[in-house]
Amino acid sequence: MADVAQRHADARLTPSRPTRTTDTASRERDTTVTAVLTAPAGTLDEISADLRARLDAWLADHEAELVELRRRIHASPELSGQERATAALVASRLRAAGLRPRLLANRNGVICDIGSRGRTVALRADLDALPLPDTKDVPYHSTVDGVCHACGHDVHTTILVGAARVLAELNRDGALPGRVRLLFQPSEEQMPSGAPQVIAEGGLKDVESIYALHCYPQLPAGYAAVRTGPMTAAADKIDIRLTGPGGHTARPHLTVDLAYALGRIVVEVPALLSRRLDPRAAASLVFGAIQVGDAFNAIAGEGRARGTVRVLSHEGWQRLPELVPQLVRDVVAGTGAEVEIDYMRGVPPVVNHRDTTSVLEAAARAALGPGRLSEAEVSMGGEDFAFYLEQVPGTMFRLGVGRADVTEPMDIHQSSFDIDEAAIGAGVRVMVHTALAALTSGD
Repeated sequence: MADVAQRHADARLTPSRPTRTTDTASRERDTTVTAVLTAPAGTLDEISADLRARLDAWLADHEAELVELRRRIHASPELSGQERATAALVASRLRAAGLRPRLLANRNGVICDIGSRGRTVALRADLDALPLPDTKDVPYHSTVDGVCHACGHDVHTTILVGAARVLAELNRDGALPGRVRLLFQPSEEQMPSGAPQVIAEGGLKDVESIYALHCYPQLPAGYAAVRTGPMTAAADKIDIRLTGPGGHTARPHLTVDLAYALGRIVVEVPALLSRRLDPRAAASLVFGAIQVGDAFNAIAGEGRARGTVRVLSHEGWQRLPELVPQLVRDVVAGTGAEVEIDYMRGVPPVVNHRDTTSVLEAAARAALGPGRLSEAEVSMGGEDFAFYLEQVPGTMFRLGVGRADVTEPMDIHQSSFDIDEAAIGAGVRVMVHTALAALTSGD
């Protein structure tokens, strides 16, 4: 794990840009909490000692509570759309911090403002778990059969609750230079996802920028990674159904060979797609499920192929719903099969904005210290944080959660997924620093 950390620490990032403050009174008022949060990389010795000391003291007193909260959520996971108990728990913790959260109409998500004046920035976490069994042998093992937090949303939620408590204290002390909106979102893991629901219920009203994190077990706890531009791919689903009269394998010329037709789809359509879109868009069509026939000597009358379509560019994503079905029909046309295609929109690509990424880079360096921020790799996974970025500038970063005691590579969406819980405190630090930096950037 130390080798991984060093490799990522050596990765180069575009230097963060300082932000300017022209309102002298405002700048002096905020000095004790923001100091040089927005200073360029390389001036870490000047970072606000007051804020770092305050976070040190707060986490010393409350980090164990956050770990307990994470384990409680982890042990009681809820699938997409069903996150009502988790949302109620989050709302109760926010009320205990003196805040006034409101539940979404379906009562499976939470929106909460901290502060009431000035610019508004948003911090987002997702609440839902995955339909996977929990195979870990830990005291906080999932108590729900076939459901577990294998993507770290329990961690995301806990970190945002912790950041909310710190920011609420700063607001009571008159040291929060604006308003922070907390978005605890349902249904990130399903299509259609929950971000449009949050937006429809006013989640982005008056918001100037938005930030989020995602667990990243490939980095140790205490490290983070971010990049400007594409971070994750757009992800859609496609379901193709073929029909024919069926028949004997001895006489394929008298029927329609659906196994052959599906084979052509699986091989030829992805290849054609790569020739119809700009290769820089990195379009990908991969089939995860193919069903046709049961008998070795019978040609089936029905066949089906299901898969995902991914692409890194917005332009490519806009073309996919028309282009991919047409390619399927063109390939099937010569086989004689009847085809039905269900193309389902998923999520756009996450494209981190240049200015918000600069803010987050500087804040993360301030929060974590030198040598702990690297350039993130592009992922072809989908993430519905992208819907927010279609409305306002924002950035998602990856938070290292890797455990030093794990010898085998670990990834999200594995039944055995777990984290180094020291990452919770690191996440709180980065989110608090980022909120304050975003509220004061460009002043």
